[in-house]
Amino acid sequence: MSWPEQPVIHEVNTAVWLGELSRAAGREITLGEVPSSAWHDITPAGVDAVWLMGVWERSLPGLAIANGHPGLRASFREALPDLRPEDVMGSPYCVRRYVVADEFGGDEGLAKARAELAARGVRLILDYVPNHVAPDHPWVAEHPEFFVHDENGDLERGRDPYFPAWPDVVQLDAFSPALRTAATMTLSGIAARCDGIRCDMAMLLTNEVFSRTWGKPAPEQDFWPEVIGGLRADHPETVLIAEAYWDMEWALQQQGFNFCYDKRLYDRLVSGQGIREHLRADPGYQARLVRFLENQDEPRIASVLPPAAARAAAVAIATLPGATLWHEGQFEGRRVRPPVFLARRPDEPLDHDLAAWYRRLLALVHDHHVRLGEWRLLDAEGWPDNQSCRRLLAWSWTAAGGARHVVVVNFSGRPAQGLLPVELHRYTDLLDGMVYEHEDDLSPLYVALQPWGCHLFAAA
Repeated sequence: MSWPEQPVIHEVNTAVWLGELSRAAGREITLGEVPSSAWHDITPAGVDAVWLMGVWERSLPGLAIANGHPGLRASFREALPDLRPEDVMGSPYCVRRYVVADEFGGDEGLAKARAELAARGVRLILDYVPNHVAPDHPWVAEHPEFFVHDENGDLERGRDPYFPAWPDVVQLDAFSPALRTAATMTLSGIAARCDGIRCDMAMLLTNEVFSRTWGKPAPEQDFWPEVIGGLRADHPETVLIAEAYWDMEWALQQQGFNFCYDKRLYDRLVSGQGIREHLRADPGYQARLVRFLENQDEPRIASVLPPAAARAAAVAIATLPGATLWHEGQFEGRRVRPPVFLARRPDEPLDHDLAAWYRRLLALVHDHHVRLGEWRLLDAEGWPDNQSCRRLLAWSWTAAGGARHVVVVNFSGRPAQGLLPVELHRYTDLLDGMVYEHEDDLSPLYVALQPWGCHLFAAA
């Protein structure tokens, strides 16, 4: 099944999701037994792929380390005050083997899940953690040459250049030729079971970052071009998504990734600063970014932005170029982000009106082919005594057949007015159904929006 150029992805915490389905059914539900209604819930109209986060076999020693870590235990209880021992199942990024966990139905259950998604025209994304493995991963005993060792010959714990080491994992050596061969085989094994792979902390394996982190001289070739080049021989269609930070997005795109996280846009939407400047980047580069408002590592957007601001940000995310990532529970306005170690989340009041709004937004963008054709950032103009136009974010999409959409977002808590350099005659705001006619086709488009207001215009 081929991928769209700008896929819409829905992230689902596998352990939490299956746990809730199991409690509702009164029996254990695995990936191979998920009812049709549950698949329907996580594949609303407009979703092209589901990322089942955390399906792999987790580590028992890693679980023991997590349970013995005071800071982690405190975070567990903060998110889940009625924490029970069985709620902690270890980190999905402390991978013992790239085999689907038995409690999730094993590889057979995953194959059934993939088939269910494919029947709905939806692709499957899985995780790959290239930087480290669990302390009981088979490689630890069988292939010590795959790992970074300290001066005493002991295994180093996994880390990045800026933070303390993670307590539950051991560090792989990105410069080891043997590890690169094994990584290619691992990535190919994952690709055989899905349609796309999200690579955790992908920038840590680049020559630049790995050399800085571990003080080792870099080889001539970078990790990712070598590994991805090997993968492409057998799996040319697999979409690779890099979790990327520290302005490494462009480098990772050049090294073979289809898409890279756009953490900068997330930060700017949360702060309300520098958004327009960020969107001045080359459209070809932006088309290979992943736009998001939350994921398993970021706070729930409902806990960060006021409701109206969160909706305005969602309209922006849904209509910009690039891949789009939505997080299960985001639509319903959940405010608690459980640590990935947990298999249960707290009960929260769900905002069903908000969920309906999100689903309608995704469907509108999909059904009206909003993100097709040429994307262009628009600059609104004001008047000498009214520069509220600076609060407006605006862009247009123009398809080859002439179809045109214009998006305008007042990303502020104050009213804003402005003139946009677009020529529209008859157009409809898809968000509220209002139809407008502009008498002079050659005049700029006047817009006036209340705080956090949005337009999604479709030209007739």
